[in-house]
Amino acid sequence: MTAAPKPIMLWAVPRSRSTAFLRVMMERGDLEVAHEPFSYLQDDGRFSFAGRTVTSPVELLDVMLEVSASGRRVFAKDTSDYTYTPLFEDERLFTDVIHTFMIREPESAIASHYAMNPEATLDEYGFEYLHAIFEAVRSATGETPLVIDGDDLVARPEVTVRAYCEHVGLEFVPEALRWDPGEQAGWRRTNRWHAEVAQSSGLVARAPTRRETPATNEHLRRVADHHRPYYEALARARPSAA
Repeated sequence: MTAAPKPIMLWAVPRSRSTAFLRVMMERGDLEVAHEPFSYLQDDGRFSFAGRTVTSPVELLDVMLEVSASGRRVFAKDTSDYTYTPLFEDERLFTDVIHTFMIREPESAIASHYAMNPEATLDEYGFEYLHAIFEAVRSATGETPLVIDGDDLVARPEVTVRAYCEHVGLEFVPEALRWDPGEQAGWRRTNRWHAEVAQSSGLVARAPTRRETPATNEHLRRVADHHRPYYEALARARPSAA
């Protein structure tokens, strides 16, 4: 008897283009997709997924496993500006879920995050905690998880998505790389963070608007200096870095 496919988690540093990647997964049509479920759960105290409302990370993991076991595989992406301690105390997270990671060059990600939230704390920029999640998964599974880069995603969309699909056991669907522009119900609560994806119709790099960067802002330089070692450690796990 063939085992049910495991849910797929994409853990991403904020502003890494992870919502654009999630949009590709949505466009496939064969997955039950969750946008930042653990983050929303922390903010709101509840999260609705696949017709169920849950109030704890363990409950949410229960539902994700049940839905995947029923035949509709789950894909969820979440960001590392929150911490998920209770979730990571559940062994099933390591044994029954496939974990993947997404990064982006720190100067660009940090500048984009600061433009959206200039009050962000050092931890909310997320590289350090993403690295901690990565190491927890590697330690628990004995395997190095897949890491993809948001800049690779827009520079080489087909190659990047095809390799990701192969790694997690999905058929590559080239048609999913294009979509109709528009907001999505799953991220309506945080629409302003996803405006570029909502206005897009595919994976294309856009020139950034004029903004503060680590090169022009001393505070952002310190943020980038703190997080860069964690980015570099994660970047070494990218397939192209092997």
